[in-house]
Amino acid sequence: MKVVSRIEELTSIITSLKSSKKTIGLVPTMGALHQGHLSLIEKSDSENSFSIVTIFVNPTQFDKKEDLINYPSTLKEDLILLEKSGCDLVFTPNASEIYENNISPEVFTFEGLEHEMEGKHRNNHFDGVGTIVKKFFKITKPDNAYFGEKDFQQLQIIRKMVSQEKMPLNVIGCPIFREDDGLAMSSRNIRLNKSERQAVPFIFKTLKQAATKFSTQTIAEIKTWTEIQFNNHPALGLEYFEIADEATLQAATKKQGDTKYRAFIAVYVNSIRLIDNISL
Repeated sequence: MKVVSRIEELTSIITSLKSSKKTIGLVPTMGALHQGHLSLIEKSDSENSFSIVTIFVNPTQFDKKEDLINYPSTLKEDLILLEKSGCDLVFTPNASEIYENNISPEVFTFEGLEHEMEGKHRNNHFDGVGTIVKKFFKITKPDNAYFGEKDFQQLQIIRKMVSQEKMPLNVIGCPIFREDDGLAMSSRNIRLNKSERQAVPFIFKTLKQAATKFSTQTIAEIKTWTEIQFNNHPALGLEYFEIADEATLQAATKKQGDTKYRAFIAVYVNSIRLIDNISL
């Protein structure tokens, strides 16, 4: 496994791979890797000649400076995991390498996808996501790029960007990896203390119950029920719960027979914000 931090060196490697007709799989990450990330790498490794993982905590997608400061950094441990994973190359640039002297996001329009859910609660978040993913796509020139469905809204926005920019690659969504108690694997989970960790499986438990109710209850009834569950929970605070069209991400009020729906949730446990979703 090769570790590269400079764009110039990586570009040389990519040029060589392309000239040899190698297919490239890309897994963009912000580090603090867990089994969910490793599952993306495993899929990339099975479908491509060469797998690249990026580790970069992107400053332009954080709307709160303290969230950026507190984001876990475990590069040494990450590289040990990646060495065993089937990853061929790790790209670990710093901010000046990626943004030079202008750490600011490009402004995107994703046909309204960016204004729903996360977009309502995190200012300019998806401009930052679009900016860094577009940069990595241009640098690495992947044939396939792999993203987890835990960040389902992000996945749909990246698909939209690839379509809008006419980029020649496939964006592949991969299932959410969960702990044995249902908690969606996330780099933020590292920050949970023991009591917080014991509380948070309630998030997925509630999502599963909401999914069961979806066949017999109205969307309004399910939303009210979910809000009550969290209002009665001593440790968790509900930021939002939405049932939305998977394609448009717009919040639904009535069920349509030909539409795929998904329930989305964001919850605070003290200062730690966790998101999850479930197909309906």
